[in-house]
Amino acid sequence: MPSARSLAFSLLAAAAVSSAADAASDVTQLTKATFDEFIASNDLVLAEFFAPWCGHCKALAPEYEEAATTLKEKDIKLAKIDCTEETELCQSYDVEGYPTLKVFRGKDSHAPYTGARKAGAITSYMIKQSLPAVSILTADTLEEFKTADKIVLVAYIDASDKASNESYTKIAEKYRDSYLFGGVNDAAVAEAEGVTAPAIVLYKQFDEGKATFTDKFEEEAVISFAKTASTPLMGEVGPETYSGYMAAGIPLAYIFAETPEERTELGDALKPIAEKFRGKINFATIDAKAFGAHAGNLNLPTDKFPAFAIQETVKNQKFPFDSEKEITHDTILSFVEDFAAGKIEPSLKSEPIPESQEGAVTVVVGKTYEQIVLDDTKDVLIEFYAPWCGHCKALAPKYEDLASLYTNSEFKDKVVIAKVDATANDVPDEIQGFPTIKLYPAGSKGEPVTYKGSRTVEDLIKFVKENGKYQASVSEKKEEETPVAPAATESTSSEAAKESDHDEL
Repeated sequence: MPSARSLAFSLLAAAAVSSAADAASDVTQLTKATFDEFIASNDLVLAEFFAPWCGHCKALAPEYEEAATTLKEKDIKLAKIDCTEETELCQSYDVEGYPTLKVFRGKDSHAPYTGARKAGAITSYMIKQSLPAVSILTADTLEEFKTADKIVLVAYIDASDKASNESYTKIAEKYRDSYLFGGVNDAAVAEAEGVTAPAIVLYKQFDEGKATFTDKFEEEAVISFAKTASTPLMGEVGPETYSGYMAAGIPLAYIFAETPEERTELGDALKPIAEKFRGKINFATIDAKAFGAHAGNLNLPTDKFPAFAIQETVKNQKFPFDSEKEITHDTILSFVEDFAAGKIEPSLKSEPIPESQEGAVTVVVGKTYEQIVLDDTKDVLIEFYAPWCGHCKALAPKYEDLASLYTNSEFKDKVVIAKVDATANDVPDEIQGFPTIKLYPAGSKGEPVTYKGSRTVEDLIKFVKENGKYQASVSEKKEEETPVAPAATESTSSEAAKESDHDEL
């Protein structure tokens, strides 16, 4: 980083460069004075609420700029709001963390942006938002639509088939953020495509190029088909695809290798296994040089590749393949078949069980998680933390005070205040940032409630009372304390956690 310069002309030159960059930007910076008019005068706007000091905002900036330039041709506007300057405006839209992205269709119609923070993903997402739920296609427009996105769905339905048309439209309206939906009602076009109506064809720019659905147009069946068919038979895990694999709802098999050639070779060797378990287990290669640290998250060695592991994404269980064994078609087939048959126990990373609990906060480790957190007779508030997390360290004394209030109250046998080092222990939750605080109410362990308020003792007490089975309320000794904003969370991929040359997903 260049050192600060004291000469006036240097500062002026830097300001001039910054001004020129802003002038050339296709992202419009808004203030409270300009926000309403800009939103009202544009049918569709993606707005980023950011803070200049936010590392994730800085990482997003070039991707956001690239997307804005691409989308300008389609008259889709991207804007940004500096929440350190426009505090009131950001608060009015419930901005709790940075960056927060929202899709606006007028001032009073807005929804969270749920796509990936990459230029291509932003562009694809906003194009979906700009189109009707179902684009009606003809022989002249079908071919172009097939390549409008990496994955598109086209339903071939007779115009007289009202039931199929209505069902498809309802599905499209609900899942328009995920897929582009097109419709063909012309029997001649369907015949030319070799399709017998009613049917849905998923066109994709990989694998076999398309897949066809011919069952009844029921939401669960159609979306299950779309998820399976839109996932590459042998994909690649990376920052852009990781969240999709985690949200797929089925296990993910990782193939770690350090070179593209080795990933291709192993991918080809294991592709028949991927085909056999398609729709039941996803298979993907992963760059061990770039993301080798992730092997540790799967309880694999981080210095021995190639490697293989399966992650049960719903329960966040890990099944590492013996690193001493060779990865071949036959050895992996046997391992995957045993996994599918339930013959393999998950690997559990855990710190030693504490000999005694010191302090009011109950320390949880991997081996005691189920016993303590899932105890159905108690309301359990648990903090998932990382030792390197500054926000976790700031919370610690307040969290200890909170625990003391309950241990010295009538609710000491009904409410547990706990914490777990989520970097050193396997937990069934997929944790995206630190600290994450959740309440597991007695009698409702399958429905934990994530805490999103300010990190004060008073607000945490209120949260436990409102969401716990026992509605436990304790009194806090009033002392002056500085609230810690809920926006202050550190990602699990924080730079502070990266002690090697590997990146986290």
